[in-house]
Amino acid sequence: MKIPTKYFGELEIDRSRAIFFPQGIPGFNEEKEFILLDLPDNPVFHVLQSVGRQSLAFIVTNPYQFRKDYEFELDQSILGALEIEKQQDVAIFSILSLKDPFEQSTMNLQAPIVINLKNQRGKQYITNHKSYSTREPLAAAASSKKED
Repeated sequence: MKIPTKYFGELEIDRSRAIFFPQGIPGFNEEKEFILLDLPDNPVFHVLQSVGRQSLAFIVTNPYQFRKDYEFELDQSILGALEIEKQQDVAIFSILSLKDPFEQSTMNLQAPIVINLKNQRGKQYITNHKSYSTREPLAAAASSKKED
């Protein structure tokens, strides 16, 4: 299936790789189907592209690449909603807010994207974890990772 994308023009995607968000993503509740696209030559960042809306795409990253100490518990409601059975079936991503210069970019650690890789279901999970920010500086997170 071909879809128009925000960053890559029209792309052929494998429909079976689409991730279904039953409630959408907060602020975009009507958009329920996304595809995770790799950025060429960049294994750290990805694009979470809406299948139905070209202009809706988020740059995401695995937050553990920047914060080894990042942790939160998934409650029973999300485990049930996404049909999560094993931790190995879960991928976690943080949405980035890109800034110029790039070093001022931030990531949202308070509301990660949780994806069950086994059934391709996802949800943005609001943790309300007080020690995490919706605008965690990437530079600070990267420097704290180096100190480990």
